[in-house]
Amino acid sequence: MRLKKGFVLREVCGERVIMGEGLGAVDFGRLLCLNETAAWLWQQAQEAGDFTVGMLAERLSETYDVSIEEARKDVADIVAEWDEVHILAME
Repeated sequence: MRLKKGFVLREVCGERVIMGEGLGAVDFGRLLCLNETAAWLWQQAQEAGDFTVGMLAERLSETYDVSIEEARKDVADIVAEWDEVHILAME
């Protein structure tokens, strides 16, 4: 999977948010606030291009003091939220 084009991570009033730019803004029509970890995962997914929950979980576990099982659950929850608001492309 990958992040859909036209969505960017920005800081707005001290909050990290995903917003649509261009056609993404028309389709999205709102902001999605992210906590620090979710914003970090967004950046990792953006850098990777194509990514999996497992790959992001490994990066999270390596970078933060969290077990791979906990990282996999947390990443799966965040990715499910992204999928729910239609900002993922399943290719």
